[in-house]
Amino acid sequence: MKHAFNHENLDCYKLSLEVARWVYRARFPGDCQGLRDQLMRASQSVVLNIAEGCGRGGRAEKNHFRIALGSAGECCAALDLVPLAGSEQQQDNLRRIGAMLRRLSG
Repeated sequence: MKHAFNHENLDCYKLSLEVARWVYRARFPGDCQGLRDQLMRASQSVVLNIAEGCGRGGRAEKNHFRIALGSAGECCAALDLVPLAGSEQQQDNLRRIGAMLRRLSG
């Protein structure tokens, strides 16, 4: 990209975007719509906090990365609660995102 934002070059951003898009397309059982909504918000939080953190720098940047890390953990836990096709792969992606965010927020 010729004029990319800093976050667009981060692997953790790209992977978190992939997870959020997967969540958006996932088919949840009818009785799990509340969980789906929560997972949607948490996966969007990961993406948005990475982007905002990169735009701020300093302590604010690290704080946004820590918030994104918490949201990634929330996503992983939510996927423990409902059996969805492909959720194990997405949990592996979330763990990778978490590892990258721990380094960025350190």
